[in-house]
Amino acid sequence: MEELIITCAITGAEIDKSQHPQLPVTPGEQAEAVVGVVEAGASVIHIHVRDDEYGPSQELRHFERSFVAIRSAVKAAGLEQPILQISTGGAVGEKMERRIQPLTLKPEMASFNLGTMNFGNDTFVNTRPDMRALAKAFRDNGVVPEFEIYDLGHIDELHSLIKEGAVDAPYHVQFVLGVPGGALPFGPEETTGKRVEFLISQLPQPFSWGIAGVGRFERPCAEIAVRLGGNVRVGLEDNLYLRKGVLAKNNAELVTDIACLAKSLGRSIASVAEARAILFPKK
Repeated sequence: MEELIITCAITGAEIDKSQHPQLPVTPGEQAEAVVGVVEAGASVIHIHVRDDEYGPSQELRHFERSFVAIRSAVKAAGLEQPILQISTGGAVGEKMERRIQPLTLKPEMASFNLGTMNFGNDTFVNTRPDMRALAKAFRDNGVVPEFEIYDLGHIDELHSLIKEGAVDAPYHVQFVLGVPGGALPFGPEETTGKRVEFLISQLPQPFSWGIAGVGRFERPCAEIAVRLGGNVRVGLEDNLYLRKGVLAKNNAELVTDIACLAKSLGRSIASVAEARAILFPKK
């Protein structure tokens, strides 16, 4: 199996410090968090940013200041610069034209959501015209998409984009499982990943894949991904707990936990350089 790429979603758009005091919301806090998770084994950093009142933001200046702080802190720590993967999802309800803006910063990678869906008690809107506009922005700015699959129909949307020539191979896919309104990783009497295996079987070639499990599904999803040869995303955006009833100390503890799990199951952890070679084979 290939080395395991660990992504850490350090902040998100929905959580605040009242829910977890170690949630990094300022550029300085995000920079400190990134150093910790890279040292723990993460090679990709999924980034949402906040405004001056700590609310979710898609403004360029807020991404820019976080990028500067992160890169400076990583350099000072003597670490290889991780892959910064920005969110084009933003907060639920954000207009697509604002969600697209940060792509002009030309990060190596960004998330690409593939369909409108119920998202808890909210509706996460990704219309087909919006997705085509998003695909064009990715291509115009030379950014590699990570396609977020919350449900089976989102794979069909990816196939449609490929058929239209709107996106390019290889296709990097992440299953986001456990969101109320989306797919679950397994049924009430099944924990072996059969649902995940079916989802993988529907993906277009050539592809890489990983799983982000939400809430209590984070660690079971990580184990499924490690065993099946996929990659893993963890982080305070998705889940606040190390174990049931036990808050994770910080993002780095969540990454360390998955790195230890992977090693116990015989998977080695990808370095930043190895992750780049897997995700960007054309470079």
